[in-house]
Amino acid sequence: MIPHESVFRLKVQRIHQTCLFELSWGRGLQLSATLEYPESLTRIYQDWQRTYLNFYKSELRGRVENSGTISIRDIDWHAKLVEVEANFLRQFRIWLRSAELYEIRRQIVSSHSSFAIAQNKGEKKVDLFLTCSPLELARLPWEAWEIGSEFTSAAKVRIFRTPLNIRAETIEEKYLSQMRSHGRRKARLLAILGDDRGLNFEQDLAAVRALDRIVEIKFVGWQPGREIAQLKAEIREAIADEQGWDILFFAGHSNETNFTGGEVAIAPGASILISEIAPQLTIAKKRGLQFAIFNSCSGLRIAESLIDLGLSQVAVMREPIHNAVAQAFLVQFLRSLAADKDVWESLQAACEYFQLEKNYIYPSAYLIPSLFCHPDAVLFRLKPHGVKQHLKQLLPTRQETIAVLTLILLSLQLPVQGYLLERRVLLQAIYRQVTGQIPNSKAPPPVLLVQIDQRSIDEGNLNESKPMPRDYLAKLVDRLSALNVRVIGLDYLLVLPRTESDRKLSQSLRKAVQKQPYGTWFIFVETQDETGQRLKVLPEITSPKWSLQGDMAIPVGGYMKLAPGDNYYSDMLPFSYLLALAYQLNFQPSLLSTQPRLESREDFIDRIKNDFKHQYQREYTSLFASASHLQPITAFSYNFGQTWLHPILDFSIPPERVYERIPAWQLLRNTSGSQLSHIQQQAVMIVPGGYLDAGVSRDGEDNFPLPAAIAYWRRQNDSDTSRIFTGGEIHAYMLHHHLTRSAIVPIPDLWAIAIAALLGKATALVFGLRDRRRQKWAILLICITLGYGLISLQLYISAALLLPFVLPLTTLTIYALPAFMRKKI
Repeated sequence: MIPHESVFRLKVQRIHQTCLFELSWGRGLQLSATLEYPESLTRIYQDWQRTYLNFYKSELRGRVENSGTISIRDIDWHAKLVEVEANFLRQFRIWLRSAELYEIRRQIVSSHSSFAIAQNKGEKKVDLFLTCSPLELARLPWEAWEIGSEFTSAAKVRIFRTPLNIRAETIEEKYLSQMRSHGRRKARLLAILGDDRGLNFEQDLAAVRALDRIVEIKFVGWQPGREIAQLKAEIREAIADEQGWDILFFAGHSNETNFTGGEVAIAPGASILISEIAPQLTIAKKRGLQFAIFNSCSGLRIAESLIDLGLSQVAVMREPIHNAVAQAFLVQFLRSLAADKDVWESLQAACEYFQLEKNYIYPSAYLIPSLFCHPDAVLFRLKPHGVKQHLKQLLPTRQETIAVLTLILLSLQLPVQGYLLERRVLLQAIYRQVTGQIPNSKAPPPVLLVQIDQRSIDEGNLNESKPMPRDYLAKLVDRLSALNVRVIGLDYLLVLPRTESDRKLSQSLRKAVQKQPYGTWFIFVETQDETGQRLKVLPEITSPKWSLQGDMAIPVGGYMKLAPGDNYYSDMLPFSYLLALAYQLNFQPSLLSTQPRLESREDFIDRIKNDFKHQYQREYTSLFASASHLQPITAFSYNFGQTWLHPILDFSIPPERVYERIPAWQLLRNTSGSQLSHIQQQAVMIVPGGYLDAGVSRDGEDNFPLPAAIAYWRRQNDSDTSRIFTGGEIHAYMLHHHLTRSAIVPIPDLWAIAIAALLGKATALVFGLRDRRRQKWAILLICITLGYGLISLQLYISAALLLPFVLPLTTLTIYALPAFMRKKI
């Protein structure tokens, strides 16, 4: 709506030969001026009217009184009408440009232009509600008043006519919205077809029926043989229909009357007065009737009567109108109305059509239509019905677009994603503990970490720990082999040669592989340097013919390292994935009995793949959940720097449910094995244990910042106060997720924001429509939000699915809160 400072009311009253102009606006502001009314203007108007009626002397939609018309066949009425129209408008505009009206004109177009910036294209708009008295003054074409032509920064003035007397309030927009939301969705139009003698309503009917996609239409009217009393009763009943109407349309003959508000011809020789149907029109208004269009002659009294009854807008013809002009006007008007234009824009479009395109056929026709408007009414426009319109309503405003785009840009930032994920996993850890949904503690964890910590280095007299001495690793391998460990992973990059110690480690490895009845499976780490060169374990230590070598890389941000999967080939499988594969093949009796052999001529990983496929007619990847492998949509998102549906590490599970830890020095000293009773059912990793130089030999630190959820669990365990989280522990979590098929898949914030924006817009529309129940809806929205939070927390555990929380709820709040807080007028 345009601010009230840009809404003016101008009352023009003629008393004898003087016209009083009274302009009011804002809160009690007003200007007045008196101006002599020139009698010449009346003569010029009458001259134009006579010429107009002689040009359009047949098929008029009304009775034309004796106005001194002449009929001389030799006169070119078209040329004369064009000439007389030009003189009439010139004299009329000269009168309105009199010096006495300067302050009024300046006030309308200039003073409040800063308040009248339109929402589109920065155009200044001012609304002028014009009241003219007596009726002879109202017949003048005030819409042709060029109010701002003398000002360089003039605003666009929209002229609406309004009657002198208005004794009924118009229906409020919010009430109309509530009626639509509680029942009727599609606009309804009542078309009354009057006396058609000498007329043809075919184009009127076609123009109205063209709206049937978005408007429900009902026709009533005279038919031969019907009694007049019965027809009048039918018209009254139709107007007061319980379902209500949005638009009232009349086509036929009409005329002005002095005391009954005008009349319309409904049948040959029969008319119905507006005063006769005033009670039904009042009922119709209360049931939603807003706009009426009388495509008939001389409708000034009719328009004044209907606005007086409280209708929002009425479009009428001030003068007699030719049938062809009326039909063409209706086609153009309804076409614009169906194109989502309001009634003022639609009437302007129809008038411009006659002025710019059809003036050579229908001169002066553009001067005839007028729009009467109740000052408190919102301009009527059709509300398109259907899926397309509902989708259009969900489009964001400019402020909403800016806010949502800001959130989207935030959601695309990987640091923001990482921060939100870490806090969300912390919340999940708390939720697990509060609800008692921590994995079963009776079964031992599937992973044992043998950690070479600082004490192990000290007690082992290891003068150099970068790289880790191979003979010390050999001692650990020998000890684990003696304990019959089936799967051993070494989280040390063995790429720098140490001749003597390399030989000792190789001997220990070969001895463990050859051990009967089952040899030990060894998994080593490898990586790529900055040039892309693959850094493998030294061939002097091991061989891919009888061991497995996996990628040691750990993704940042708490994400899992994924196997390439069937659609993406790579000969570098993740270290944790190979550990899980070895664990599955060793501890599931139903699987193949492939064993490492020193004399093999085929790479061990290829032999595993081929044997598995030969025996089970499926790929080895079927041992794991699809979330363990790179999916096409995730790979696609990498092109945009995103990680859509990339599984995360579930640190909400306490570390003691994922792995056990034992220092290397304790493993070597514990000869009884009392603390290692189930080591034979575990996959063992020899890993750095948090000492200062851990990971230096692998071109990167092995000590990582402590995730918030892990810090939470360690606070619950007074015996573990370390602030270091090692790469071995991260590999252990990935190994656990591969084995338990429990990788958590996060829904991208971007997707959730899009859904929340749609829901938020729908919520805002609900708040806007159901004003009287807004608090109930607000409580419901809060309950839904809390419910969503609880459901998302539980889905994380039950379905391994992480639904975003912070950014979607922020999006929802951006839409819903302003709509809820907005004061209804």
